[in-house]
Amino acid sequence: MRQKVVIISSSPRRNGNSEILCNQFLKGAKEAGCEVEKINLNDYTIQPCLACEYCRRHQNICCQKDDANKIIQKMIDADIWVLSSPVYFYSISAQMKLLIDRFFAREYEMRESQKRKKVYYIITSGASDLSEHTATIESLRGFIQVLRTVDEAGIMNGAGAFLKGDVLKHPAYQSAYEMGKQMKEMEEDL
Repeated sequence: MRQKVVIISSSPRRNGNSEILCNQFLKGAKEAGCEVEKINLNDYTIQPCLACEYCRRHQNICCQKDDANKIIQKMIDADIWVLSSPVYFYSISAQMKLLIDRFFAREYEMRESQKRKKVYYIITSGASDLSEHTATIESLRGFIQVLRTVDEAGIMNGAGAFLKGDVLKHPAYQSAYEMGKQMKEMEEDL
């Protein structure tokens, strides 16, 4: 059975450093035989959660009819997630935060799922000090912790990649490809 991988690229900068690493992971995962889809959140309309709790009274269905619902469904259907964000003010991008908050509608469904998922994080920033990435990683970990059925599998850290394309000369460039390629080993373990 082919593993389904969904890559969520949340950088507003097209073909920037985090998206380059996403593409490397995608390349490796495809070579490993996975079914891979990359979603760039800038291509979609996602409104903030209204905290109205409509979803709690209507079988986990959000009242908002934007693109968040279909992206979340793709994530639920996948075996492996890659969540990618540049570091902005020691945290995730606004695009990623919007998607995470909209997961509220499907939170209980995820908690009750018998199928466990794996998640990889791709983090980039101009800062070379890894301590400046801590809050970003913890924000993503907090999201996964709430869901309870998603296990962290790895972190790809593109620290010190500030200018567009800096990551092409960064060790993370090859590592992202290798991380994607290891999906073959994961599939063989199933």
